[in-house]
Amino acid sequence: MDRDEVGFVHPSQFFKLNEEAGHSLPSSDSSADENSVFWNEDHKLGISTQVLLPLYKASKDAFMTANRQFKELNSTSDVSGAENSLCTSPSLDDSIESAVMKHSRALLLLSCDFGTAWHSRKIVVLEKHELSSLLDELLLSALVLSYSPKSEYAWSHRKWVIKSISEKCSTLPEIVTKESELVEKIAERSKMNYRAWNHRCWLVSYMTREQQLMLKILEDRCYEQEISSSGYSVEIYLLWKALWLHRRFLSLFWIKHFLTDHTGLSGHGKQKTSMNNDFSIFMDNELHLLHSCSIIPDNSFDDYQAQAMHSATYMLWLIKSSLIKLPGCLCYSYLHQQIPDSCWIELQEKLKTENLKALLNKVCPERSSTWDCLMGYVKHLTIK
Repeated sequence: MDRDEVGFVHPSQFFKLNEEAGHSLPSSDSSADENSVFWNEDHKLGISTQVLLPLYKASKDAFMTANRQFKELNSTSDVSGAENSLCTSPSLDDSIESAVMKHSRALLLLSCDFGTAWHSRKIVVLEKHELSSLLDELLLSALVLSYSPKSEYAWSHRKWVIKSISEKCSTLPEIVTKESELVEKIAERSKMNYRAWNHRCWLVSYMTREQQLMLKILEDRCYEQEISSSGYSVEIYLLWKALWLHRRFLSLFWIKHFLTDHTGLSGHGKQKTSMNNDFSIFMDNELHLLHSCSIIPDNSFDDYQAQAMHSATYMLWLIKSSLIKLPGCLCYSYLHQQIPDSCWIELQEKLKTENLKALLNKVCPERSSTWDCLMGYVKHLTIK
């Protein structure tokens, strides 16, 4: 088995594959049909999706027949003992075992979760007691993982093979090294492959102290590189978090300054209208900021949910700070008293439009009870 990857190809892609490989389709019909079903180049095997079902049925039937013959042969040997073993031809045993291995291999390349095929291969390999057979199992399971990297049967089979090799082989460190490289290769293609990472953790117990030390060094280097490359992102994220806190400081300063400058303006119509306009403009700007942070994800830093939560909690804080007594102010809810009902009603309507509660529950559902309490408190304050 000299192939290292298997894939399933749509019939329309075969012409392009042959063209890229520099091959032209043969003129004969039989050769043309074969080249539109299988593609074999650079140790890669492509199988047309058009023939998967008939191939699966044929390989399954062939395997089940061979496996039944193998079971019958073993059961006859168990019952009759040594007397029957003299009547059984060794070549017949080898022929049936070879058929089981051949047809199970074809079946597993088409259906990786056919557990009976994996189990039958284990039985044959155990009877052979050959290191080469165990190494062939590593090759087959690697081929299966090339098209189904999350196959539980394939990963489990590899564990069984490595355990078996460890009991009878002195070259285990070399095999473990290659196994670690395979896991790394698969994990690079599928970073969320839990089975691959779990297999690597399991593999550490079979590593020598030198291999474990080298793995630790490589992991430390990777961690340092990751920190180095993501440092800018981390700094930006922390900066943005700090900016939200700084905005609270600026807003609080503006509200206190606003109250101080407009104290005693209850009888001045123009000044009071100006105050109402200033407050409306300020709140409109903050609501616009909330809206922009809630609907525009940041693909560069992938912290859309964090920014949305920061903006929503900032808005809750701002409304609450506008309605209660602030440090350094002489009276409670002065701003609330000075701003007409129409402004607060308009603010409530805008908050409904923003759907603040739904946003908070979406980005941080585990704190839903907190959001309910805060929204109820704000609603109570905005109703005179």
